Parts: sequence; C-alpha cells; structure tokens
Amino acid sequence: MTEIFDNIDRIRTEFGGDPVRGRVVWSPVKSLFLIACYAGTLAGLIFWLRIDTVLLFLAKTAVVLLLGHSVGMHRRLIHKSFDCPLWLERFLVYMGVLVGLGGPFAMIRTHDFRDWAQRQTHCHDYFAHRRALVIDGLWQMHCDIRLDQPPHLVIEDEVATDPFYRFIDRHWIAVHLQWVLLFLAIGGWSWVAWGVCAQVAATVTGHWFIGYFAHHDDGHPIDHWHVNGAGVQGRDVALSGLITMGEGWHNNHHAFPGSARLGLHPGQSDPGFWFLKALEGLGLVWNIRVPAVPRPQVVWQGAAPKPQMSPDRKPCPSMLRLGRLWRRAMA
Repeated sequence: MTEIFDNIDRIRTEFGGDPVRGRVVWSPVKSLFLIACYAGTLAGLIFWLRIDTVLLFLAKTAVVLLLGHSVGMHRRLIHKSFDCPLWLERFLVYMGVLVGLGGPFAMIRTHDFRDWAQRQTHCHDYFAHRRALVIDGLWQMHCDIRLDQPPHLVIEDEVATDPFYRFIDRHWIAVHLQWVLLFLAIGGWSWVAWGVCAQVAATVTGHWFIGYFAHHDDGHPIDHWHVNGAGVQGRDVALSGLITMGEGWHNNHHAFPGSARLGLHPGQSDPGFWFLKALEGLGLVWNIRVPAVPRPQVVWQGAAPKPQMSPDRKPCPSMLRLGRLWRRAMA
C-alpha cells in the first residue's frame, strides 16, 4: 500500500486559462435525457409503485453508485487511487456510465475542470455552487459552462485511445438501451420505469444535491481541513456517508484527492473503501493509496482538535482465502 494524495494533473495552463469569465449555456442532450427519465419516474410512481419495482430501483441504484460512480469513475479512472486489471477497470467504468452523468471522457473533463477552478483563488459561480439551490440545480443538471479562456485538458493515452472507452463515451445514453430491453423482457415497462428511469433520475439528482452542499459556503464556521490558496473548500455532508458510498466526506477528499479512502476519521462510513479492501483480499486490487500526513498546503482549522485518522482496514480473511483458491484454480 502506498501513500500518495496528489491529483492526477491533466490540466495545462501554459497558454492561458481563466476560471472566472464564461457563460452558462443549456445542454440539450443531457437536459432532455434527464427530463425523459423524470417523466418515466413519474409514470412509475403513478402506475407501478410495487415492492418488486422499489427493490429493483434500490438494488440497481446502490450497485451503480458503489461499483460505478464511487469506485470505477471517481477513485479509479479519475484519481488512479488503486490498481486493478484492465478488464475490471472497464467493467467498473461501464457501471459508472449507468449513473447517467455522461461517458468516461466527459466525466474526466467535468471533474478536472471543476477541480482546477476550485483550486484557484477565484472561479465562476458554476464551479463554486454559489447560486441559490434552484439556480444551481438547473445549471448543473441541464447546462454546461463555456469559459472564455479554458485551459487545455490532456487525458492520458491509455484512456484516451482505449476503444471501449471511446465507444461508451460516444454512446453514453445508448448504453442504457440494453438495460431497457432486459428489464422490459423480465418485468415489463414497470421495471424499465424503476430500473432505468428512476435510477438515473435519482443518481443524477443526488449527485448534484450532495455536490451542492459539499461546496456551498453557508457562512457558518466549521472544523475542517483547509486547502491554502483554494477559493472553494470541500465540506463533509453529514449523514451521507453510507448512501453516497463514502463520497459525502468531501472535505477529506479536497485535502487528500488521491486517496482511495474517503472516510478517514472514526465514525465516517466508506462503503467504497470497504469494497476495495474486499477486492484486495481476492487479489483483484492492489496498491490502494491512502494518506499518512497532510500535504504542505493543507491545514486543520477549527476549535476542535485535529481528529486522528482511523486505522487501516485489513483485507477480509474470507476474501483472502477465496482469492488463494481462485489463483490455484487458474494456475
């Protein structure tokens, strides 16, 4: 296990880059896709509110958030906070596309532009979530920002040239079609409404909602890690650790962006990290990166003393045994 917590630097500003000046424009593709999912969700609530449909919604939402968004897209593809076989990375990233936010290149672009802007002294309100809740929701879920002087984004070759990633990035909406056909065959339109439309509506809206409170400064002092020089600080969203698979501990993430572990302190649940430790026991994940000490630009601020980091979790013994049996069988 290594100790690394800096970002993967894909942003190039040699030829300029202004995070302040720009305009917010309507994005018809993602907006109309989300509106269609809201319509399907409404139909599901009116006509097909049943135990089986709700259980399907809960199960698929949990799986795409855990495997896809938190572990695949965020901790692996974007931050490279652990290593794994390419087939597993592709599967996890594919599950991340099912969240409904976009393809892998779009997710890297959105994340890295926002991260770069937030680390500057000043940035556009779009990046900082400064506007009122309703305005910010419309901006984030239905619009994009067009900077007057954007920096250059350089995605690493092994990702940018990967044919699988290129395909699912180009067809990120069509990727849902196979699930539409599967659920239609198994449970009819009720399963499509809850297993596709409601899941996408919930994951996209939930992603924005948590992101808003994880960055919006309401003026109340809090005890937190502070990144010197950054115009936007991350805030932990209380009580969201489990339902966000650990992503709600966003103050920790701003302080240690390359860490595979987001719930650093006692009482901070982090299902995404638990899942990685299970995969580590199976031998499918290695080099899980966790922080040991803060970066020089990160300081603890607040009246409360700096909390101690929880001890690292050991791999599950049962998973270790299963991993050894699997490797023997494959030898």
